[in-house]
Amino acid sequence: MGRRIMIAAASTAAVLAAAGGAHAQTACEGLTGLKLDHASVTGATVIAASGALPAYCKVLVTSKPTPDSDIRIEVAIPEGAAWNGRYLQVGNGGFAGTIPESSIRVGLAKGFATAATDDGHQDPIGTDASWALGHPEKVKDFGYRALKETTLAARAVIAAYEAKPVAKAYFAGCSDGGREALMEAQRYPDDFDGILAGDPANHWTHLLAAAAWNAQALSATPGSYIPASKLKAIETAEQKACGDADGVIENPLACHFDPAVIRCKAGDSDQCLTGEQVTALKKIYAGARDPRTGAHILAGFDPGGEAEPGGWGVWLVGAAPGAKGHAAQYEFGRNFYQFIAFGDANYDITKLTFGAQLDPIDAKWGPVLNSWSDDLSAFKARGGKLIQYHGWADPAIPPRDSIDYFGRVQKKMGNTASFYRLFMAPGMLHCGGGLGPNPVHGVGLDALTAWVEDGKAPDQLVVAKRAGDSPAGPVLRTRPLCAFPRRAEWDGKGDRDKAESWRCVAGKG
Repeated sequence: MGRRIMIAAASTAAVLAAAGGAHAQTACEGLTGLKLDHASVTGATVIAASGALPAYCKVLVTSKPTPDSDIRIEVAIPEGAAWNGRYLQVGNGGFAGTIPESSIRVGLAKGFATAATDDGHQDPIGTDASWALGHPEKVKDFGYRALKETTLAARAVIAAYEAKPVAKAYFAGCSDGGREALMEAQRYPDDFDGILAGDPANHWTHLLAAAAWNAQALSATPGSYIPASKLKAIETAEQKACGDADGVIENPLACHFDPAVIRCKAGDSDQCLTGEQVTALKKIYAGARDPRTGAHILAGFDPGGEAEPGGWGVWLVGAAPGAKGHAAQYEFGRNFYQFIAFGDANYDITKLTFGAQLDPIDAKWGPVLNSWSDDLSAFKARGGKLIQYHGWADPAIPPRDSIDYFGRVQKKMGNTASFYRLFMAPGMLHCGGGLGPNPVHGVGLDALTAWVEDGKAPDQLVVAKRAGDSPAGPVLRTRPLCAFPRRAEWDGKGDRDKAESWRCVAGKG
């Protein structure tokens, strides 16, 4: 579970007034003297108000729970009446390495005292895991320990600075931050009242195996690679088969697109796929499988969004085959197997096999990195609320992986509508973007707050597509997203095409 930070007695004395135990407010700059167990405040400065952001106290903390740990934390507390009494911890992305300042600013603009961490290492390249080679404690910091260190350090800082305690606590993250969000619900169920998990990479060891699977599909033969110039032809054919007027595939579960329809008939061009490319594409859609049993290692990708900015060109095919193309999935997979799984900086992921070779990796690193447990009973018992969302056109993490996890929890716990709901966003790419409206720019957090504090369970999220995918851009389209079916409507087995009740129909909710 990771060792809990214990706030030293000297810290308690510093943050509590002698009379009646009332909180005594500490000036921002004075927080540098705050005493924390195996952690220290390295800086505290008041930042002036700017634009949508209020003036706030910016506090930097370094935590060292093990001799090899170096966890950097930032806590930002709105000044005076600008604080709404809530605490928001935001997740990181990729292999982390930097503190996500933009996510902190989103929380600040809404009045939350907000905190984030670099997950225990300093590296500006989010796909790089070279920091992990020979440092298993740093991998644990990345996997889960930095999350707890941040929570406890932030609460101590807020208690010292403010004259009132935190009223409600929330966690929000997408991608690796979504993995972290579910890690919080599973490993630290008492820490947050509400959790928002977007496009979660919570089946981490299997996700990186799937990255190797896709790299192998695109390099199986010299002709297997699909260049980015062909992605538009793929997306156009899918839209013709399954898309709506905006090109969005509303129900990928019912879209039976066959890449063979655009097989080249006379010569090769960007308007068609060769036979080898059709085979590669089908393998990516089918998903990674264990050759011993035929079972999925991870779900495959669904049709949609391949040619959009931030789509397959960035994540799957890159600018060229293999290492030269720097596709994000390839880089994540290569870094995981070289620097964490095998400890061999020269390991070639195109040589990975998908049977027994993966078992010891799962056994060693699954408990550290995966947040795949189907038991959320402790989080439910403490009254926590969890909203999960995933873009149907996500090119980084297969959207059906979220459905599979949701189905696992439903099978274990029965109907979870009282505390855990899943929303799927047609046309949304990874953590935003794409052709469809999506639950970013605060929509999910607002719904979560209303559920936790007002008891308003979200049967649907009304989401928008904005010009430039900017929170300030004009609204181009809106639509409701309905919560995915309860287990009574979808049992996670058989033909998922029939499970269409997750879709909201205008006027029917």
